[in-house]
Amino acid sequence: MTEHDQPLAHILVVDDDERIRTLLRRFLMRNGFLISTARDAAHARRLLAGLDFDLIVLDVMMPGEDGFSLTRDLRKRMSTPILLLTARGETEDRISGLESGADDYLPKPFEPRELLLRIAAILRRVPAAESRGPKFLSIGQLRYDADKGELWQGESPLRLTGTEHALLRRLADTPRQPVSRAELIEDLGRSPADDAGENSERAIDVQITRLRRKIEPDPREPRYLQTVRGTGYMLVPD
Repeated sequence: MTEHDQPLAHILVVDDDERIRTLLRRFLMRNGFLISTARDAAHARRLLAGLDFDLIVLDVMMPGEDGFSLTRDLRKRMSTPILLLTARGETEDRISGLESGADDYLPKPFEPRELLLRIAAILRRVPAAESRGPKFLSIGQLRYDADKGELWQGESPLRLTGTEHALLRRLADTPRQPVSRAELIEDLGRSPADDAGENSERAIDVQITRLRRKIEPDPREPRYLQTVRGTGYMLVPD
């Protein structure tokens, strides 16, 4: 843990394998986290109903309701960051995880140090970072407070995931200027080599698509979050 990380972030580990739950609990506690564990989706829901967590580490392949389904359901009412653990190596399965609302994924087996790095990267996205761009941006009917990292529609805040917050904040830092996919990947704490480059870029595209659904009047014809062909993306506020 570094001085910039949150030393007592509360993490919920959800895995049907008792051995893995125990190993992750001990390892993460040794690295300065407060840990709760759940054996399945139903158990996780009971804990989430009474406790607030900074991050959920969720196994995809569980008996009964799987991690994809639980993620989709949780995203309807909370923005707590979710890191999926999956034994599936296929790109489509990983993309499905991001489409369901997860912030990141880590295929099994994984090195414990990589899990720590992924967790630290996700937690760094959540607090509002100091912004270099304008304090407030108007995006159609929406208003973005760059200092607080909050998106508002009138008097109502719009719920964004940690990754969506990070993307919008980065694009808002340099409005009307293209930001490359490679730079977005790096800003989100990933290496372009993590998924052979091309797959990492596709993961960014998935996150952008999700963000467009929340800020664009017509996501199929984006006006504010524009694609810059051959480069990446650009935020064009009013």
